[in-house]
Amino acid sequence: MRSELFAYDRFYKQNFGTVIGVDEAGRGCLAGPVVAAAVILEVQLDVFDSKQLTAQKREELFLQIMNSAEVGIGIATPEEIDLYNIFNATKIAMNRALASLNKKDAYVLVDGKSLNLSQQGVCIVKGDEKSASIAAASIVAKVLRDRIMVAHDRIYPCYGFSKHKGYGTVHHLNAIREFGPTVFHRLSFSPVLSNLSVKKVHDLFSENINCERAKVILRKLSSS
Repeated sequence: MRSELFAYDRFYKQNFGTVIGVDEAGRGCLAGPVVAAAVILEVQLDVFDSKQLTAQKREELFLQIMNSAEVGIGIATPEEIDLYNIFNATKIAMNRALASLNKKDAYVLVDGKSLNLSQQGVCIVKGDEKSASIAAASIVAKVLRDRIMVAHDRIYPCYGFSKHKGYGTVHHLNAIREFGPTVFHRLSFSPVLSNLSVKKVHDLFSENINCERAKVILRKLSSS
């Protein structure tokens, strides 16, 4: 039990009352959504930064968190990432997670820096290694996003989403070059955009070529 993470949260609880930990998963990927979780954790669990846990341990803790904590989930789609950029899309996902909890008077501890969310709180660099609530949120966000990527592996079997979860691995980059990007990819990200052409964008969006996302990508192509 990492009691120091709960002691860290206790300071904020004593000063602000209810505390919500917020974190995201998938910010640095080339495909898939950004998934955010907001967690009010009152029960002591053996939580820690999700990136430092095995997949099996994350799944175990995910079930414990879902059964014992209040949890809100927020998702920003690949389309929203292309339209608003990854920084703003991350804030959108986090604010959606907070809205689904509907605890407007709670104090928010969010992993990262310079993220102004919809209610009062503080950004904590490496917060998933310091705060139990943020660590719990990191686990929930990671597990849920991994499940989304595994599900989309069945839709787009050529890309290996179930293995790399959308990150820019050699296998993934080679697949993008060989098969081209999909609408599930973040088309505005440089390693993906470099594998697009005007014709490929028209093929991807077909009859919906006048949608705002297609316009954004075509503008980026023309200026690259």
